[in-house]
Amino acid sequence: MNANTRIQWLHKRILNQSYPNAQRLAERFHISHRQAQRDLEVLRNKLGAPLAYDSKRKGFYYTAPYSLPLLLTSDNDEMYIPEIFTVQSKAELAADQSIIQMQLPYSATVELSNKLAAIELSQYIIARLPGNRFACEFHSIEKFIGLLLSLESDFRLIEPEWLRDRLVRAAQRVLKNHTTEDTH
Repeated sequence: MNANTRIQWLHKRILNQSYPNAQRLAERFHISHRQAQRDLEVLRNKLGAPLAYDSKRKGFYYTAPYSLPLLLTSDNDEMYIPEIFTVQSKAELAADQSIIQMQLPYSATVELSNKLAAIELSQYIIARLPGNRFACEFHSIEKFIGLLLSLESDFRLIEPEWLRDRLVRAAQRVLKNHTTEDTH
């Protein structure tokens, strides 16, 4: 996972008042504790987040409302370019650069029938919930739906409803295309 993904994860956890810290970030993304600290420094110093540490909760929170800014990045860049720009400066961007909005990941709740399905979805699972349910996060709707459709085990997509509807439509399309007789 790149720095953008980790910063987005931190931001969402802070907004949800989960009080993330460097240790949890390092464990979640299998990075060093020092790299996790650098990500927090980027959020505070380069992105201007009003970040503070709560020693009772052992995690970070925002001291004021905050949204992630637009960032300048090249199309194939895996790391942040530390220049933050304003809407007025977009016209000054070079042709080989693009503007991206840091996007929070989508989330879904999935009920799985066995541990194998949980292993197959492990890259998306962020929490285990009661009743064989799992909270998942993902950035690509198509990849997540594709993985669900490829599971060898039974599952139920509990929420969100819009994603469940999209999954059902995709499954119906596959069934329709594979249940009709060949007319050749």
